[in-house]
Parts: sequence; C-alpha cells; structure tokens
Amino acid sequence: MTDDRERWNEKYSADDEFGLPDDPIPELARRVDTLPAGRALDVATGTGRNARFLAAEGYDVDAVDVSDEALDRARRAADGVDVNWIRSDIEAFEFDADAYDVITVSFFAMLDRLPDLVEALKPGGVLVYEHHLRSSDDIDIGPSSDRYRYPSNHLLHACLDLTILHYAERTRPDAEGRTQAVATLVARNSTGGAQSYPRIEE
Repeated sequence: MTDDRERWNEKYSADDEFGLPDDPIPELARRVDTLPAGRALDVATGTGRNARFLAAEGYDVDAVDVSDEALDRARRAADGVDVNWIRSDIEAFEFDADAYDVITVSFFAMLDRLPDLVEALKPGGVLVYEHHLRSSDDIDIGPSSDRYRYPSNHLLHACLDLTILHYAERTRPDAEGRTQAVATLVARNSTGGAQSYPRIEE
C-alpha cells in the first residue's frame, strides 16, 4: 500500500467526521444547467459529494480517489445513484483523452497534472476546480501548511489556455460557520476571440 493510500485511509478511518462537506462545489450546483451533458469525472472524490450530485443530475460519472476508506464512505452515501468508484493514486491515474464533458476537483493540489486534465476534457468540456488559498486572514479550515494552499491567482494563471467562465478568490463560511479561503474556477475547453457564454442568474 502506498504512503498516500495509508495516510488517507488512516484519516478517513480514524475520524468519522473527516471529509469534505456533503454538498457539491457551490459554483457547480449553480451552473449545472449550463454545463454540457454526458460523462463526468470527479478527481480525488473523497466521500463523493460532487460525484453523487452529478450522477443525480444524469451524468455518467467516474470518481477516483486513493483511499479505500473514502470510497467505502462514498458508496454508502450514494443512496441509489450510480457512480463508477475507482481506487487509484491520482499521480498514477491514466486520464483518457477527450473523454469527459465535465471534470471536477475539490481541495486537491494537482496543477502538475493539469495538462492531463485538459486533455481529458472533450471539446467544449468544462473544468470546475476549487482549492484552498493562502491567506493573511484567520482561517478555520484547510491544510495546516501553506504548502498545500495556492497563492493568489495561481489556479487562474494555470488555466489560461482554457476559456475562463468564472474565477473568484474569497473567504466564506462553511455550513458550521467556520471560515475558509478558497479559489473557485470554472473553465471551458475552447478557444477563440468570439464565443458563446452561458447566462447565469445571480
């Protein structure tokens, strides 16, 4: 068993409360009606919040995570929705080219594999990526070290080969009122000076 697999299995098995929120990325939920239908991939799915949401919205979903414990919890929470749960180290995972209409990433630092994510998007496919930010504010949630937080605009700059549909950096409370600093990106696999942009209700 790899070190990452052991580490995450220990986290998920030692603390029943450990994991991401039960709700999907807020911007994913807000924009789902504007996203291309079809096949979706949830990277580092954890307990499967984005995967379960997308499956309930009619997507054919693959969800990958290194932790057996996390995937066991995701399966139990699936409650009738069909997801293809895949146990794999993300560093070793082989992304199929032009395979997905939507790819989601929540709180997992993997910009070194961003070219593989982009290649896995179909033309017009959309990446929804949310991650912790380095911040001078008092933050309650996130990695204990800045090593696993992105600097300001780091996620945005990494995705400038895509069409940026939404980007925001902010602090926000979670469901329990704890503060987190997050960057949220929605980007489409498209290029060109004149494109069509979905209308989003504020």
